[in-house]
Amino acid sequence: MATATAAVPTTNGSRYMQQLCKHWSHKFDVTFDKAQGRIKFPEATVIMTAEPEALAVVLDADDPAVLERMKDVLASHLDRFAFREAPLPFRWLNA
Repeated sequence: MATATAAVPTTNGSRYMQQLCKHWSHKFDVTFDKAQGRIKFPEATVIMTAEPEALAVVLDADDPAVLERMKDVLASHLDRFAFREAPLPFRWLNA
């Protein structure tokens, strides 16, 4: 298992997280509310927590290659919803 975390600075984290969860809910196992969202992909799981000044992201993947690919997938999709702020500055830390 490979893990990465990021704190994405934004005051709109809850809104972006909910939009992203709704976007993927027709395709993947998704749960969310205003504070937290979880998306279970075939080879990875992401948990997002909306904080007042950031969106906290924890990404777990089956292997490092999937982790790196999913980092880009998440960032690009979030940037679509955050187009007024995009590109959002992801500062990934691998655990």
